[in-house]
This record gives sequence, C-alpha cells and structure tokens, in this order.
Amino acid sequence: MAKKKNVYFFGEGKAEGDAKMKDVLGGKGANLAEMTSLNIPVPPGFTISTEVCAAYYENKKKYPAGLEEEVLANLKKLEKTMGKKLGDPEDPLLVSVRSGAAVSMPGMMDTILNLGINDEAVLGLAAKTGNPRFAWDAYRRFIQMYGGVVMEVPDTAFEEAITSIKKARNINLDKDLSDKDLKELVEEYKKIIQHHVGKELPQNPLDQLWGAINAVFGSWMNERAIKYRELNNIKNIKGTAVNVQSMVFGNFGDDSGTGVCFSRDPSTGKNEFYGEYLMNAQGEDVVAGIRTPEKIATLETENKKIYQQLVDIKNRLQKHFRDMQDMEFTVQQGKLFILQTRNGKRTGAAAVKCAVDMVAEKLIDKNTAILRVTPEHLDQMLHPMIDPAALTNARSLTQGLNASPGAGCGRIVFSAKEAEDWHTRGEKVLLVRQDTSPEDIGGMVVSQGILTSTGGMTSHAAVVARGMGTPCVAGAKDVQVQGKKVNIGGKTFKEGDWITIDGSSGFVYEGKLPLAVPEISDDMKTFLSWCDDVRASSVRGSIKGFEIRTNADQPEDAKRAFDFGAQGVGLCRTEHMFFEKEKLIHFRAMIVADTVEKRKEALRKILPLQRKDFFGIFSAMEGRSVIIRLLDPPLHEFVPQTKKEIAELAAYLNIKPAKLLPKIEKLHEINPMLGHRGCRLAITYPEIYDMQVEAIVLAAVDCIKKNIPVDPEIMIPIVVTARELKLIRPNAEAVIKQVLEQEGVKLKVKIGTMIEVPRAALRAGHVAKYADFFSFGTNDLTQMTFAFSRDDVASFLPTYLQHQVLDVDPFKSIDEEGVGFLIRNAVEQGRQVNPNLNVGICGEHGGDPVTIDFCFRAGINYVSCSPYRVPLARLAGAQAVINNTTPGPVNKKASTGKTEKVRKAAKADKPVKSAKAKTPGRTGKRGTKAGTR
Repeated sequence: MAKKKNVYFFGEGKAEGDAKMKDVLGGKGANLAEMTSLNIPVPPGFTISTEVCAAYYENKKKYPAGLEEEVLANLKKLEKTMGKKLGDPEDPLLVSVRSGAAVSMPGMMDTILNLGINDEAVLGLAAKTGNPRFAWDAYRRFIQMYGGVVMEVPDTAFEEAITSIKKARNINLDKDLSDKDLKELVEEYKKIIQHHVGKELPQNPLDQLWGAINAVFGSWMNERAIKYRELNNIKNIKGTAVNVQSMVFGNFGDDSGTGVCFSRDPSTGKNEFYGEYLMNAQGEDVVAGIRTPEKIATLETENKKIYQQLVDIKNRLQKHFRDMQDMEFTVQQGKLFILQTRNGKRTGAAAVKCAVDMVAEKLIDKNTAILRVTPEHLDQMLHPMIDPAALTNARSLTQGLNASPGAGCGRIVFSAKEAEDWHTRGEKVLLVRQDTSPEDIGGMVVSQGILTSTGGMTSHAAVVARGMGTPCVAGAKDVQVQGKKVNIGGKTFKEGDWITIDGSSGFVYEGKLPLAVPEISDDMKTFLSWCDDVRASSVRGSIKGFEIRTNADQPEDAKRAFDFGAQGVGLCRTEHMFFEKEKLIHFRAMIVADTVEKRKEALRKILPLQRKDFFGIFSAMEGRSVIIRLLDPPLHEFVPQTKKEIAELAAYLNIKPAKLLPKIEKLHEINPMLGHRGCRLAITYPEIYDMQVEAIVLAAVDCIKKNIPVDPEIMIPIVVTARELKLIRPNAEAVIKQVLEQEGVKLKVKIGTMIEVPRAALRAGHVAKYADFFSFGTNDLTQMTFAFSRDDVASFLPTYLQHQVLDVDPFKSIDEEGVGFLIRNAVEQGRQVNPNLNVGICGEHGGDPVTIDFCFRAGINYVSCSPYRVPLARLAGAQAVINNTTPGPVNKKASTGKTEKVRKAAKADKPVKSAKAKTPGRTGKRGTKAGTR
C-alpha cells in the first residue's frame, strides 16, 4: 500500500497540487499551488494537509506516523530551493506559518511570521542585508507573534512595552524606532515571555516550527473559529491546513511594502481595482490600524512598474478563477510577490453586480452567476440596515434571535395601544414586550421594529414581523420588561426612549442610529429574471416548473409580494383579517352566540368585509393562483380578555357583562393549539366556513364582472382524517354552486387541504381522494412531529444545537429525516391517487434556502413564503434546480416523488398502500444522508 501523502510542495513553477484540491490543501494552499503553476511570483513553500488536522483531533492531538519525517524532507527541499537554511547564523531562511481551511475564515485562525530567527540568526540577517534595523524589527515581530500565539502571553504586555519605549523616545510610529531601540525591545520582549510563561523563547528553529504548527492546528478549535463556523454554517470540512512559506519582506526599507487588493470593488462590485498598501511594512501593519494605508491607485504614481505588474496579475487571476479575487502582496526591494489569492468576500450589492457584469463579459455563464450569489446577499439589499459608519461608536446592549431581517429605530412602547397612540402623533415607535399575541397586530403594524424577551424564530412576533417585513429581535433574555420600564443588558429605559434593533444580526443598540434603505437595482432585476427562467424550465417527471408564491393576508401584502415577483398566493390566513377592529366585534359576537341564527346574523355582517379583502388580494395577483385558508386558530384566541373588551362586547350585544363570563370561560382551552380549531370548527359550526366560502366566491365573481382574471383555491386546515374532508367538501361545493348559479358566472374553484398533522401525512393517500391540492403547514407539522412548542423551544434548543443533539433548528430548516420523511410519504401517497396533485409548502420554512432545496428534490410544485422573502426564494429555487438536475441516472430518479411502481398503481386505481420508507436525502446530486448538512 502506498504511503499516504500529508505534505505538498510548491515552488519554482511546479506544485504538488492545484485549485481543485481545496478539501486537502485548504483554500490558501490550493491557490498557492495553482498560482505557482501559473508562474505567478509566489514565494516557495509547502502545505501540511487538512487531513492531518482531522487525524490530529481524532487521535487526541497526536500526529500521523511519519509526518515529522515528511515535514523535514520538504523543509530541506525548501532550503535547497531558496539557497538558505532555517536558523543559519550567517544567511538564515525565515518562514511564515499560516492556516488555511477549505472555506475562507478570515482572521479566525493563527499566523506566525519571521519564524527561524533567533539570537544568532538576527546578527547574520543584519550582516547579510546590511540593514540592522530590518533584522531587529523582524525579530521583535516574531517574538510578539510567537509569544502570543504559541506561548499564550497576553498581547497587551508586548503593546505596553513598545508604547513605553516610543514614549521615552518621543516617537509615534513603529517604523521610526532605530535598530538600537528595537534591540532593546527584543530583550524586553524575552523578559516578558520569561515572566508570563516561566521559560525562555525557543532558540532552536525546529522547535519554533513545531510550536507554530501545533498552534495553527490548535487554532482550528479556538473560540472565535468555532463561533465563526457556527455563524456561517460551515460544516463537514476536515480542518485547517498549515502553510509553511519562505518569507519576503515588505519592511526592508522604502523600496519595499505590503498590501491587500481586490480585482473589483468588494462594496459596489464595480470593475475597478481596489485596495490599500503601506511602504516599509509587514502584512499585519495594514490591518492593525497603527498607520493609515495608501489607496492602491496611489501606487501607480509611486511605482508604475510594480503597479502595472500587479494589475496584470489581478487580471490574469480573475480570468483564471473567473471570480473577483482578494490578493495579498509584498514588494521586497522592488520585486513583487503574491502571498495569497482567494475569491473575495463582498456585499450583497457587489455580489449581484459582479454576477451580472461577469456574464456580460462572458467570464461566466448564467447558472454560475446564480450559484455565486447567496440568499443572504439579496437579504442585505432588501431591508433597511444600520449605516455602517454609525456602528463604530454604537453601544450594543444585548443580542437575541435575528427573527426578521432589517434594522428598525424608534421610541420604546410597551403595548399595542401605546404604539398606535404614539404613531398617531407622528412618532416612530419600537414595540418592546415579553411576547406578542394576535391582539397586538395593530401596534405591530405601526412599529418600526419589534423586540421580545421570549419566543423563538417561529413565535407570533417573528412570524408576523417577517410577513410584514418589519425587523424583529426575539428571545432576547436580557430584556426584562417591568411595567413602564425595561432593563436591557443592565441598563434601564422608559417609554419614549430611543433604541435601535438589527433583525439581521439580533443585536440591540442604545439610542437612535441612522439607517440606510437600499434600492432594488436594475442588476438585481436582471439577475432575478435569470433565476425565474431556470425555475420555469425545470422538469421533474410530469412536474414542470418550480414556483415561488407568497403568504399574504391583506391586499397590500399581496401587492408587495407581486412586485417582488411572487407567482401567486400560497397562503392567505383569513383569521388575520378578523383582528381588525371593524370585524373583531362581529366575530366575537358570533363566538358567544347562543343559537345558530344569532351566529349567522353575526357572520352576515362579516361577509361583505371579507369579500372586500378577498377582492383586493385577487386584484393584486392579476389572475395568479390564490389559496385561501379557511379559519384555522381556536376560538379561544378571539375571546375578549380584559374587562374593557368584555364591556365593549356586552354593550354591542345589549347585555350585561356578567352574562358573557360563563360563555367566555367555556371557550377557554388548556391546550388550544391541539383543541377546537380548523376543520373541527367547520364540523361543529358549519356556518363559519359557509360564510367564508361565499365571501371568496362573491369576490371572485366581482373580479370576473370587472374583467379581472382570477384563480381562487380554498384550503381546509388541520385535517386529521379523510372523513373530515368527506364531510366538509360537499358543503363548500354546495355554496360555490349556489353563488355561481345566482350570479350567472362560470368559475372553477379548487378545494384542497393543509397537511400539518402527522396522521394526515401518513394517511395522505386517503386524504387525496377529497383534495385537489396539498399544502404542507410545516410550522405545525414540525411542532407536532417533534413535540416541541415552537414558542418555548428557545429555552433548550441552543443547548441541543451546541451538543449536536440536533444539527439545525427544525423550525428554521426542514428536518429531512423526520418531517421530511412525512412530506415525501404524503407526496408519494397523494400522487398514487391523483397523479396531477399540486403540492406546496406554506410554513415559515418556505423562505429557507435549505428547505427550498429539499422541496425541489421531494417533487413539490411550489413554496410559499412571506413577501419580503420572495426574492430570496426565487434565487434559492433556481439554485435548487441547478444543484439537483445534473444529467445522470441518479438525478433522473431524484425529486419526482414517484417511482415507476407508484405511477402504475395510480394508473390502475389500486388501493393505496403505505409508502415504503426510503432513507430521505439519498437521491439527487448530493447523494448525502439527510440531517448531515
């Protein structure tokens, strides 16, 4: 068996690796190898693979056998290439030791420069270069980096020492220290190490090298690197590589320097050379902020030859990698070296502009452009954000869950009524509560943002805020509401005080911070049109296209979503309409009615109001499908709670409040989410659904008579058994027929159901006999499958994620192994009975890119999400199509949701059998087991 290779050399135009080996060499190592092969001037070196890092942690921080010999062999090869030896007292080779994972993690792991210098080598370096100041500067830099990274000496100790000597010499900048000053500083630094660690700085270069290698591998699991991976959802990579590279020196004198540059502007995406540099400096000086760097354009004036070389290289690298490049360079005594290149981080606006421009330049194709922009990039472009300049001095009070993106700034109010009162006075308000309920909708609508101390990503506050496009921070435990005051992160605020929240990051800031509102650019419109074309052209068996619809409860929501590119309404929640004051009093009268006739009388007053709402939504969608869910939540949520509300209802009914109390008490439920709701109400009180169906059809008739195209669909929620639909559907059909005959209009109205109960998903074949479509309510389906309360899950879910009991929050991304299995099963069973069954999802998961990918693979026709997430879903849907339609036998089988056996069974109209459970996630391009993302 061949010995496993752990170390890869690069230098002199040849490399043992290339850019395709990122998993093994890490991003930095792979690109150094690639640039070497392209004859880009790269200092030679070698890379210890990421597989060594994985083995290091798997084997209790012990290296694989033979690694030491392999490193030493490559070190000798580097010494031969450079004509120098590590630690040579006459002409020492110095190296840098740097990290580099397969996914870029800038600044998260450790770097050590000038390794190989010691008390003897510094003298040889001074004599060889004729530049004693340079030699002692290299030594003091090495001691500070090695002492901090490897020996864990607090960096403040070194900073205090250098500040002290500069103050004594009346010097402001490090570069103004003389060689004698630096020599004195080196001695002081060595004493600092002895004091803090109890041992001396290693003088043996090999001891230094292994200390540095250990530190870089160790930094893979440091706190900031772990947090960065968590925040950026970086999973399933082996670890970091270690790059040992010969040093080049930007601090050699005024003919030397260092800098960072981008082949395009990373903020705007414009095709303009962008960057900064410093003369007579090393790399960390540019980012440390101790000196003000020069703009890269200035280099053209200072050194036109180097500037032109740099421009030529950035053009070559951008063309080769077909993406914007982020490069580090050093100039040593007039000679240019490239130390690193990687695909540059960029803002959302820059990502879209780069993608569109590079397609126009024929650098990439449209599919590549679509895959290069992330949904998070679009999110940045659609929501107000805190002006970045204001964040420099902003005081962060606490951090909660980033429940609804965008930034909001306003005066603190503690109730919906206060919010409305302040709003009528022309004030901007921010609603702060322990949590919110449907009663708060009026105040939520007028608020600039919502902050709650409890609740999760799918709490009432989060769901409603996302639907309205209002920023929301939820579950902020350091927010303690106490009457008319709130303590946030240890500071007390009263009603009317200003705070700012960032729903994209979860941070809460003191005071009134300026906000920037991005505009939707022409580039973004062009880009999203490409995404629409990709989704429209997708074919999965008999399923053509993959649609993005919206959840919209009001005409203005539907119009906003339509403007954002929604292809229909996948969920209109009729209960949200009832919380408007005009309707709520009638609805409450209906709830407490003693007789069917009184109930119908109250419903007759609501019907024209609902008819008007439905007409507005149909008009806004201009003939696109609109799915209207009939009343879903329990009556418990609508009953008056306060004495004032009870008195108002009693006065409306012309009775005494005391007479209402027994009825209100009777409607109280211990667990209302599992109680008298949805289709159960229709079976108990059929007149409620009859009124809503009549209002829907009358609104559709109004559209037809005004030549407005309309396509209504009616959804019956919380079905458990097919017998519920069997009982309810004929009632709805009778109302539809009666209205259409009465109005003399022809119209087809589909009737479907919401699959949100595990039993319905398991018995989907039977349910499909009475349904024209399925829509998965993934919020409740997840809640019931896990037996997790989505409003209370924040109390333990972070611990579950920390200990990897769960890989992801199941209310954020679909749990493919459990909930996903139920969905696949329901799709397969349903299409056995009805091969043309239209299937979608309308829970909060509908705006999640990972879930959208699953939905495409599961054979779902559309996803529905809140209006402000429609552009993100348009992109994520296109990415799902591209990622899962690579030609080949695996993909032909993937995503259709129907096997040949199922198709034959459906055609023969055979009795439905329970679908055999396949392991979810094993089809499609990825071929990965579900739940491991």
